[in-house]
Amino acid sequence: MKLSAMFENAPDIEIQGLAIDSRDTKSGDMYFCLEGLVNDGHQYIEQAIDHGAVCIVHSKDLVSYHNKITYIKVQNVNDTLNLVASKFYAHPSKSLKVFGITGTNGKTTTANIIKDLCGEQLPCGYIGTIGIQYGEYTFPPTLTTPDAISLHATLAKMRDAEMKACAMEVSSHGLELGRVKSIDFDVAIFTNLTYDHLDFHGTVEKYFEAKLKLFTNLKENALAIINIDDDYATRIIENTKAKVITYGIIQDADYRADNIVIGVKGSSFTLHHKEQSYYVETNLVATYNIYNLLAAMIAVYESGVSMEAIIAGVKRINQIEGRMERIEEGQNFTVIIDFAHTPDGLEKVFEYAKQITAEDKRIISVFGSAGKRDSNKRPVFGEIADRYCDLIILTEDDPRDENPKEIAHQIKSGIKDTNAIYIENRYDAIRQAVESANSQDCVLILGKGDETFMHREFGKEEWLGDHKAAKHCICKYVLGIED
Repeated sequence: MKLSAMFENAPDIEIQGLAIDSRDTKSGDMYFCLEGLVNDGHQYIEQAIDHGAVCIVHSKDLVSYHNKITYIKVQNVNDTLNLVASKFYAHPSKSLKVFGITGTNGKTTTANIIKDLCGEQLPCGYIGTIGIQYGEYTFPPTLTTPDAISLHATLAKMRDAEMKACAMEVSSHGLELGRVKSIDFDVAIFTNLTYDHLDFHGTVEKYFEAKLKLFTNLKENALAIINIDDDYATRIIENTKAKVITYGIIQDADYRADNIVIGVKGSSFTLHHKEQSYYVETNLVATYNIYNLLAAMIAVYESGVSMEAIIAGVKRINQIEGRMERIEEGQNFTVIIDFAHTPDGLEKVFEYAKQITAEDKRIISVFGSAGKRDSNKRPVFGEIADRYCDLIILTEDDPRDENPKEIAHQIKSGIKDTNAIYIENRYDAIRQAVESANSQDCVLILGKGDETFMHREFGKEEWLGDHKAAKHCICKYVLGIED
């Protein structure tokens, strides 16, 4: 695309690509000097030019200029980046129905349910924590909400692959850092808001204000689908100009579920909307997943897919790896892998385990807490686990440059009554859990989900993955089956 098509009075030179990382800049690129949390892109202009940048977009006065390089000074580089990225890729979010899902918990599950339920009628891609998916293409995860260039480039690929929609997780970091400012959202979903990411936002109020940006920026003809049972619902409703649709279980809502039956391998409920009632059976489990399912069903139904097709689809929703993933290798006890890594997330998984576990059977949990993240929640983890579990095995979980034993000690400070042990190696902790389990006990392996890496002081290290570790330990040490 010509630079003159992106900026008034700019020279008529060809721009081959966009870049925000000087190391990744290529010949013919436009380099944007973003100011990040740690680094300032202005410091790396020379490196970007050495790598082939032909245009520099900056907001600060520069010490030196190159004769053959075009410099464009703007007031806000990030705002300019968003506008240019959308234009460079021919406004792909305007060609797709874009679902944005935000909230502390449930983003991944809700987005993936939407993708599944849209079906052939509205072929839908996905961008989020577990990667990028559309059509036959699957790419590994980077950030929950990627930068503006990556987002528009991915949406353009989805459009070119004949996708009609995209379900996108929208994180508080992504909103606060302005990564989605130029995304044209048609539907925004608010799942819930609880304690999380205070190491970044500082306070719960600022965390909420970041989430709120998704809804204050919606166009008038967009839909805002709000969990009315959440304490923050009213404030979101009051601050969006979009059409509001509510859902819930406890309070009256536009879409409400009751007669909920939660089972070990599935659930059922009655969905009420206007004067209609629908009986719904699903392979999803746990009450919080009923909320996620409601939000997804509404988003898809309001987008034109029939309720009959949706109800048929929810019976066979694809298993989302690492999200309430049941490990079944023939053992006589329950093993569940889940990504839960917030106080509310842990408690909801424990509540479900309590529902499906007989009173005379045990709940055994394996978890830790990430290093270099909010440490205040660690004793809270201990307090919650103490209320539900019969055995707690504390272990490593992305320790980074913190001592995992010290992290475990902080969690243990909240544990008063339950037997809690520390096994640093995560594989050994999982092995201990499954070897300790008796018939009909419930083993919960929490925090990592489907992740196959461990953050350490030196960076990412490969990790077998909780699901593979659990399967291997069950087969080898419980069932006596060698590889």
